[in-house]
Amino acid sequence: MLTLVRIWLPVAIAVAGVILIATGADAAVGAGIVLLGVALLVVLANLFIRLAIQSQDDREREAERRRRR
Repeated sequence: MLTLVRIWLPVAIAVAGVILIATGADAAVGAGIVLLGVALLVVLANLFIRLAIQSQDDREREAERRRRR
């Protein structure tokens, strides 16, 4: 499920954007560009969430080490 959201959702959005850019008129090209931006935002959101979770795990491990001393 996570692979679906992390990888395939942005890929599907980007592919739809490229198709609109390649085959559409002015409005479709604009929508395609927006979809490419949305795909990038989904990738960045996933990256930031993963970094936040990793940072929280690191803080918890460090706090546990301090308690053990």
